[in-house]
This record gives sequence, C-alpha cells and structure tokens, in this order.
Amino acid sequence: MKPYTLLLLATAGFFSACKKTDYLDVNAGERPPLSAHISFVNARNSSAGIHFWTFTTQQTSTLLGSGQASPYVSTTYGNVQINVTEGSGSAYKVSRQFGNSAAYTASGGPNGPIATFYHTVFAAAQKTDPTKDSLILFYDDLAAPPAGKAKLRFVHLAPGTPQVQVNLSLKTGTAEVFNTVAYGSAGNGNINGSAYTLGPFVNVTAGSTTVVVTEKESGKTVPIYADRLSNINLESGKIYTIYIHNVTNGGTGVTADIITHQQ
Repeated sequence: MKPYTLLLLATAGFFSACKKTDYLDVNAGERPPLSAHISFVNARNSSAGIHFWTFTTQQTSTLLGSGQASPYVSTTYGNVQINVTEGSGSAYKVSRQFGNSAAYTASGGPNGPIATFYHTVFAAAQKTDPTKDSLILFYDDLAAPPAGKAKLRFVHLAPGTPQVQVNLSLKTGTAEVFNTVAYGSAGNGNINGSAYTLGPFVNVTAGSTTVVVTEKESGKTVPIYADRLSNINLESGKIYTIYIHNVTNGGTGVTADIITHQQ
C-alpha cells in the first residue's frame, strides 16, 4: 500500500473518532425554545375588562377586570410590542414598544422582556392624563425569602397622588418599608417614574399587618378604598406586590390590590 494511502486512511479515522465527541454535534431541535415570562395586570381607571397582546398574539385567555392579574405567560422576549384591547374590541387602547433601548436612561426607551426572566406588565392610567393609559414593565425577582419572611414590593399607579411613604403596622411596632415612591415606580427602584423602572422586593416579617400609605411631604394618610390594606396576611415564603391605583366607580379616590407571585 502506498504511503499517501495510509495517510488518507489515518486522517479519515481521526475525524471519524472526533465526530463521536464533537461538542458541535448537537441536535438544535431538541433544545427548548427560550421565552420571557410575563404576568399582565389591569390597573386602569376603568371598569372595562381588557386583553393583553404581544404584537398580534393574544396573551390573556380571559378578560382582566380592574385589579386583576394573569398568571405568568411564556412569551416573546427582546424587542416586543405590547398592546391592550378593551372588551371584545380590536382597537388598541394603548400600545408600547419595549426593548428599543440598550441602557436604563431617562431619555431612552424602555428595555424589553428578558429570556427566562419573570416580569410584571401593568396597564395603568397616565400621570398627566388619567383618561389615557400607559404600560409599565417591572422585572421580578422570585427567589424565595428567608424563613419566617415574606417578600414585598410596592408600586404607585395612582395619578394625582404625590410621592408616598409606606409603613407596615405590626404587633411589634411600625416599620418603614419604602421611604419615597413616586407615580410609575416601585419602592427602592433604581430609576423612578418611567416604564423601565426596576422594581425590587424587600424581605418583611410574615404575618398579619396593616399597610399604611402616607403622602411623603405632608404626612397625611392616603385613604384606601374599602380599607383594603388593613389586616392583610403576608404568608411566610410568599412573594407579593401591593399596588395603588384609582378607583373605577366614578370617584377620585385611591384603591389597592395585591398580587401573589407564583411561577
């Protein structure tokens, strides 16, 4: 056998052996598709139910009434247009493009949903014109709290209400949780007052508590419709978002609702 024939056979054998362990030899069709996970919330100043859409795909299976939240939905990530329709209508009540900014800045557009991450998107009344709606996205940290603790986030979505302070009234005394929360933001958020605000959770003592919301400057208590933040039970190990928004019964007061986050 000629020498170059032996070389060809050896080379073929080498590549044949490599193919068995080649890290590039992966069947891409077996990989699960990546998705962002979003809970959609209706915090509008209207009693009409709404649907949420990503581009032209409906994400909510039933109409969400005021104060209602959907379970987390696995959906598109990255540069995503989120839309809201009302009732059986097809016209968009509000539409916003998320993901068209590379950084969190006051002048840029809001960052979008991130693959494998959990998010909450609120439809809420605009600050400057409460007859119109806006969309606000928050990133959700769903890591479990320590033993004996619950995790809590507070979101301000009540136009006409100034910056607020949030305290918890516990059996052991009153504890300040969030010092200054402006409309459109979450307590302790890195950037306040816009659609790309980060919305962190804090660990609080589990058990029965009353959430007291006061105007930051005047110290006046913000009356909550139907006293919805009195004697609520924050269970150990659970994760909650409390948000305030305007009532939908024709009044100008403030109401509150609570989301329990579940993956």
